[in-house]
Amino acid sequence: MQNLTELPFNATSPRSLSVIIKVCVVIPFFCIFLCCIAVMLHIFASHSQFLDTSRYILFASMLINDTLQLLFSVLLFLLVTAQVKFALVYCFPLLFISTATFQNTPLILATMSLERYVAIIYPLQCPLAWSSDRIWIIILSLWVLSCTFPIVEYSIGQQNPSVNIFSTSVVCKPAIVNSSPKQTLFKAVVNILCFAVVGVIILITYVRILLETRKLRQNRTSVSKAMHTVLLHGFQLLLCMLAFTIPITERLTVLRANWLPEDISYFNFFWFILIPRFLSPLIYGLRDQSLRSYIWKTLLCCSNRVKPSIRSLMQNNVFAS
Repeated sequence: MQNLTELPFNATSPRSLSVIIKVCVVIPFFCIFLCCIAVMLHIFASHSQFLDTSRYILFASMLINDTLQLLFSVLLFLLVTAQVKFALVYCFPLLFISTATFQNTPLILATMSLERYVAIIYPLQCPLAWSSDRIWIIILSLWVLSCTFPIVEYSIGQQNPSVNIFSTSVVCKPAIVNSSPKQTLFKAVVNILCFAVVGVIILITYVRILLETRKLRQNRTSVSKAMHTVLLHGFQLLLCMLAFTIPITERLTVLRANWLPEDISYFNFFWFILIPRFLSPLIYGLRDQSLRSYIWKTLLCCSNRVKPSIRSLMQNNVFAS
């Protein structure tokens, strides 16, 4: 979310055409993502066996978190692209939710890796905190922690006395709220520590599960799947960390290419914000065998419902003619 809103809008014809093309690419992409997430959440809501497993509960929370992240990212992208100005008091909630969900993603990935570690190392004596009845407490704690970061970040900033948050109209950008050097330093420290700790947790759980495969002579299949799942979480974390390369790529691209700043920002937003959040849940969901079977069944049911309605509509048109 650092630089996704640096897309200025110009009334000239080439710039306007460029903005229209960018919007026409982002919106259908986002709609496809929403349809896929809606199918997965519908499966979770209609089949209680998924909500009885901690792993699927954590995955559902990740789906909701990534949906909120993309929803507010795309909303901010459209508002800044159209240069819509509104009171600063309405800008804070948008930036707050986008920042909190951005911070919550690596925390959920670390928790999912720890859940796989606990399920393999303690298969018969699973701690109560990781049971399906108590996992909600961990999820709530993650949300509280991820929401604490932007609250502290906004509170340490120095407010301009000439700016009235209720009447001053601004274009909602992170730079409007995060203008203090203390805020920039705090954000950098939090991001580095958060992703470093999560990376270490995923690495340790992967190594421990890998060592466990050599000890267990039975049930090697489940242990191997858990090991691959943790490795997938590491790949998801790598996708999320691509957002931190945005300032570097912007500087290198400016030095090596004659791209416009808004085109560079759009490129970074699409490939480092939109694409990772789109691929992360889809890769994990389609990889799960039981969830994948329900996805295909849901899609087949939807297609079978659409076909009779099309046939009835054609028959009505024939009789009407």
